[in-house]
Amino acid sequence: MYKHFFKRLIDFLLSFITLTILSPLLIPVCIGLLLTGEHYIFYFQKRVGYKNRLFDIWKFATMLKNSPNMAGGLYTLRKDPRLMPMGGFLRKTKINELPQIINILLGDMSIVGPRPLVNKNFELYPDHVKVSINNVKPGLTGIGSIVFRDEERLLSETVLTPHEFYFKHIAPYKGELEIWYQKNLSLYTDLMLIFLTAWAILAPKSNLVYKIFKDLPQRPTDFN
Repeated sequence: MYKHFFKRLIDFLLSFITLTILSPLLIPVCIGLLLTGEHYIFYFQKRVGYKNRLFDIWKFATMLKNSPNMAGGLYTLRKDPRLMPMGGFLRKTKINELPQIINILLGDMSIVGPRPLVNKNFELYPDHVKVSINNVKPGLTGIGSIVFRDEERLLSETVLTPHEFYFKHIAPYKGELEIWYQKNLSLYTDLMLIFLTAWAILAPKSNLVYKIFKDLPQRPTDFN
């Protein structure tokens, strides 16, 4: 009942209230982006969503328009030269993700769920993950977002190419985390993940998520 009705009701009400409350913050960001960088506000990208259907995700623009065709491709590294003037700040604070509240209102996404990926990265998941990961709507935040809040650092520090490291290390573990979420999906889990998202912004090096959810798949040593 929660998964199919109350979760959607909560998503709609909270996203509407949040969008209203955050308008004083979002409007100055829009003006700042319009006056800097390449002078565009929103970035739209096809992502794999519920039941593997593609949808357009909303984000504040943080990268040069030609970024996917430049060095680094789909992966963003720390101090990435493709970042626009406001890009680093927006990504670090996760403000760039806030336009996805519109996706939640439209029903493409949920507040909590697996992060929606571009098809190229989705295909890097193990087969058993690809079959089940999108049985729930993708989320603005989720267990994968919290555990991999330092993903840009990991991709920047590895001796492998970003694509190789993502395929060999990040995708398998992130997939197991998302399967864990579906097995433990409840109002309590969602509320705690919302709290942990805010906590991770204030204390990015905290491992509180592993203390609250003691049955999470073990974090690989490659990420330490």
